Amino acid sequence: MKNIILIAVLGLICHSVQAQEKLIKADAYLDTQSGQLIKPAHILIQGDKITDINPEKIPENVSIIDLKDQILLPGLMDMHTHLDLDYNDGFGTIITNESASKGAIRAAKNAEKTLMAGFTTVRNVGQVHITDELIGAALSEAEQEGWIKSPRVVPAGHMISITGGHADLSLGLSENLFEPEPKHGIVNGVADAIKAVRYQIKHGAKVIKMHATAGVMSLEDTVGAQQLSDAEMQAIVAEAKRHHMKVAAHAHGTEGIKAAIKAGVASIDHGSMLDEEGMRLMKKHHVFLVPTTGLVDFVMEGIDNNNPKIAAKAKYVLPLAKENLAKAIKSGVPIALGTDSPLIPHGQNAHELSAMMAQGMSALGAIQSATINAAELLGVDDRGQIKVGMLADIIAVEENPLENVKTLEAVTFVMKGGEVFKQPH
Repeated sequence: MKNIILIAVLGLICHSVQAQEKLIKADAYLDTQSGQLIKPAHILIQGDKITDINPEKIPENVSIIDLKDQILLPGLMDMHTHLDLDYNDGFGTIITNESASKGAIRAAKNAEKTLMAGFTTVRNVGQVHITDELIGAALSEAEQEGWIKSPRVVPAGHMISITGGHADLSLGLSENLFEPEPKHGIVNGVADAIKAVRYQIKHGAKVIKMHATAGVMSLEDTVGAQQLSDAEMQAIVAEAKRHHMKVAAHAHGTEGIKAAIKAGVASIDHGSMLDEEGMRLMKKHHVFLVPTTGLVDFVMEGIDNNNPKIAAKAKYVLPLAKENLAKAIKSGVPIALGTDSPLIPHGQNAHELSAMMAQGMSALGAIQSATINAAELLGVDDRGQIKVGMLADIIAVEENPLENVKTLEAVTFVMKGGEVFKQPH
């Protein structure tokens, strides 16, 4: 009988703790839809959701988080990360020497850095470890279980590419080491492409990443050449759609960009050689550009330390990416923020906001690219705004980000799903 009473009491205590409401008090919050700063900011939270804003009466026994003169925003989102990678460690070394287990630990480390920078959702668009395991899927599950400090992770699994293409991570290595298979994302023909998609989905992918063109950080001779065929891309998108999933296309070159758009992708990531016709198609089909140009400020200084092919491609294409981003902004192409971290170091993701503004985007537009636009790209309606019913993913900064967007590079407070991960000192 005593045990039954004890269990009942413990149950009531647990329920009370879980049900206790929180109230964040701050000077103002940014309405990311209208661009208005709204004062005051009294945000009521129960569980993982926002339940009221500026309530007339504050409930009894509420836990108050007083951020004084800080400004609140919804948690930011990065649509192009590689959490299992660190740039300074060298991709080739990771591919040949690092186990998937170590890659997962690395990913957890980088996920925590990203969360503490105010990014509460990321799209993790592919791993470099050639293993049967999907590191991003495991990371996503660990985050959902509450085992790690991490943003919400939308994982892609292995990147889908052709033999010898940008995501063929055996490129440049001895053929005696290994030859990646469709389950590792390497495909030759429609049947392989479908098999690759199905494997990623079976093992936990929530978005599919394909490489429509060549790239910079690999050993192909050209950066813009189309690699996957039109038929392969169409098959990848069609198979993903059957599973209610979207496809992100790595694409630098003009023809590959247009082929990917016509195949039905949700986003063009990089888009370095995007031309006017490509912009028109993106607007017509509402395909998002995920531009990743802020990385130029980090990788170009030591680019000559890389393989000469990589250095030559970077010097050619990265200035073009900036020029064409400026044209895309002016043209009205929908844009969602992506960093290609670790090329922008993990935890410095907000630098991409300034990079987009340098090409003509407004501060509000940059913030929207990381909030409401990113949510739309993901196909979710529960984040990206501070609004009743939304997830309690909330960050705080010291200055008005519409006047100084760099304040978002130094967030003072991070809440994800109603749980506080970072507070002002």
